[in-house]
Amino acid sequence: MAASPPYAYARHPLLLASSSPRRSQLLRQAGYAFELISPDVEEAHDPTLTPEALTIENARRKATAAAKRRPECLVLGADTLVYLHGEPLGKPTSLEEAADMLRRLSGRRHEVCTGVWLAWDGGAQGSGFHVISGVVFKTLTDADIQAYHRLVNPLDKAGAYGIQEHGDKIIDHYDGSWTNIMGLPMEALSARLPATSLPPPQTGIASLEKPG
Repeated sequence: MAASPPYAYARHPLLLASSSPRRSQLLRQAGYAFELISPDVEEAHDPTLTPEALTIENARRKATAAAKRRPECLVLGADTLVYLHGEPLGKPTSLEEAADMLRRLSGRRHEVCTGVWLAWDGGAQGSGFHVISGVVFKTLTDADIQAYHRLVNPLDKAGAYGIQEHGDKIIDHYDGSWTNIMGLPMEALSARLPATSLPPPQTGIASLEKPG
């Protein structure tokens, strides 16, 4: 890794390898100028990998695939998974599966792990990191779950929920990075990439009041 990501960013445009509107929103709010691409890659689903290793590997696959298509860019890839006692909960494929996920999370603590990979020089170079945050759910009835899913589409969200969308209805509290739970750990990313108008860090133990 001959060049650091900040150096690469100073020379090349930033490309986000993701179709997630939440990641785009977080980058824009932080003052980053970037382009979008949604690479078609096969994600790893290796149960022998740790949450950290699995999310970083999938982020690497996304970023590297996009960097090969756009070698002039520094490419940002990310992958987020919800883990309950070490078991990954991905995006549900049906409302029934989504409801079952929330039943399993009800009244319990789980972890949200996001892996990030920065690729440049056409994917020949890159570096990655991960961030883990903790979330504690309220005890939910089936009526609570149905009411939440009437407000939020759970099918595009790992664990069938989004902290930024009516999270106060299902989540008691969280610790760590709010933006990591949302899908992109901006505090850790901003330490690696220059940008303007960066928000203050949002870490520690907090209620669900959204950072300003």
